[in-house]
Amino acid sequence: MSTMSAGISALQLKRHLGLGCYETALYLCRRLRRAMVNPAREPLAGVVEVDETCVGGVRTQKGLRGREIGDKVPIVVAVENRGDHAGRIRLRAIADVSGDSLHPFICENIAPGTQLNTDDWSGCSGIDGYGYKHRPKVQGTEKRAGKILPWVHRIIGNLKTWLQGTHHGVERKYMQDYLDEFTSRHDRRHIREHAFLSLLILSTRLKHSRPLPALQGASSR
Repeated sequence: MSTMSAGISALQLKRHLGLGCYETALYLCRRLRRAMVNPAREPLAGVVEVDETCVGGVRTQKGLRGREIGDKVPIVVAVENRGDHAGRIRLRAIADVSGDSLHPFICENIAPGTQLNTDDWSGCSGIDGYGYKHRPKVQGTEKRAGKILPWVHRIIGNLKTWLQGTHHGVERKYMQDYLDEFTSRHDRRHIREHAFLSLLILSTRLKHSRPLPALQGASSR
């Protein structure tokens, strides 16, 4: 989960560990995902691209596009633009794509003074009042969007491919856990030898709200 580029699903983990109960593997995956975020991590800085999209959903609804939600989950994505590559990222599942959802995310995850590159969506209007250098640009066509916000669109594309390819859709209530896993693996992609150790350290700081009875009584089937 911490080092494989595609991660691992609960079903794959069940088979890999020889567990007899799918629910046990699922519970382990969820607990590990919740431990992947370091609460002391530094905010994004420099030049940061910010955009919103809708992902996941266990059902597919035809005819929806752009910011139409349907069964999908709206998320906001921030990516450090380091010229020839993407830097660190932050992702959050949000209630909607209004300023009430976008502004708190930006303030909590991006350092003041940062240049924010966004499209012309109204949800980011006024964010410069919080000390950011906002540079909105008219998005226009999808091809142009990829040029003005290249790295955030690449991250969004990778995220959607991963969610559908490895997990085949994610329920809304679990989406943030999957976003945290994706973020952790991306930010540690160049130091994978340390990723597993980092996860172990963070896991020891996670307070378990309930025991793991499934581990004790797992079937050997």
